[in-house]
Amino acid sequence: MSRDALVGNLTAMLQDAGFAVSDRCAIRPKSFDLAARRGEDLVLLKVLSNIDAFDAATGAEMRRLGAYLNATPMVIGLRTRDEDLESDVVYFRHGVPVFAPDTAMGLFVEGVPPLVYAAPGGLYVNIDGDLLADEREEQDMSLGQLASELGVSRRTVSKYEDGMNASVEVAMRLEKLFDAPLTAPVDVLEDGADEVRDAEPTPEDPDADPDDEPMVTVMTRVGFDVHPTTRAPFKAVSEDHEASDDADAWEVREDTILTGHSAFTQAAEKRARIMASIGDVTRTRSVYFVDRSKRESVDGTAIVEREEVEKMRDAEELRELIRERADVEERPA
Repeated sequence: MSRDALVGNLTAMLQDAGFAVSDRCAIRPKSFDLAARRGEDLVLLKVLSNIDAFDAATGAEMRRLGAYLNATPMVIGLRTRDEDLESDVVYFRHGVPVFAPDTAMGLFVEGVPPLVYAAPGGLYVNIDGDLLADEREEQDMSLGQLASELGVSRRTVSKYEDGMNASVEVAMRLEKLFDAPLTAPVDVLEDGADEVRDAEPTPEDPDADPDDEPMVTVMTRVGFDVHPTTRAPFKAVSEDHEASDDADAWEVREDTILTGHSAFTQAAEKRARIMASIGDVTRTRSVYFVDRSKRESVDGTAIVEREEVEKMRDAEELRELIRERADVEERPA
């Protein structure tokens, strides 16, 4: 299956499952292809035929965007260089969960998260340690006896009961021995991925492109924290921590703004349209700073001349201008 077909199939699947899906980010380079939201669940999706093409820089950017937009980054792919991805298994690349399309179908359409995750050494599952301890004690079985049944050490059984995950083979033997479900799914939409990967801090922001430093300076002066990007359709995610951020899932967040900057060319207009579509899904505002333009908005992305911002005193003044521009009817250029 081609990558374009995979993106199209995934879009249709998400829409059938009740997600609002953004336009495809048809620009290069790009850290993600689609944004999708259903209620409070927001995901940023990278689609690849071969997941080996997913590099560390893209993974770091997706994780940063996930943190700033309250979204879950994910990769949907078909295979590695050596083998196809297995069904109902979560893989990880550079800290981002990776699924095969049928695993995504189970998660998004059927509401069934996968039970198994891949890690160095094989396939593993989450063991409910408290339930395991209860079952063992109910059968009056000592740690040593259970260890003997499993062919592991007493210390290993103790670790299982303390929350250490187990191989698929051990989990199957435990469930057969106690005739009870002892595994828990990897629910990445509920931060479950953190339970099965090493806890890592959000990667640091990259330096801003020199051409964008004036934009960063102006946004910072009026009170925004500006997080530059290197591969997104926008140049930065700008956050105003003084603004209200208690919007419901279907309301626009006033504290977060997708921010772009360049001369107003056809390519810039294309980026502004994609930003507007992503903003609709992520429930954020979007603004594109230019030197000169007769336009006030592009599909809901506010177009603001840099000189206008340089005269502003605070973030609220800029937010108000962005709201006004985003809501105006577009006039011909």
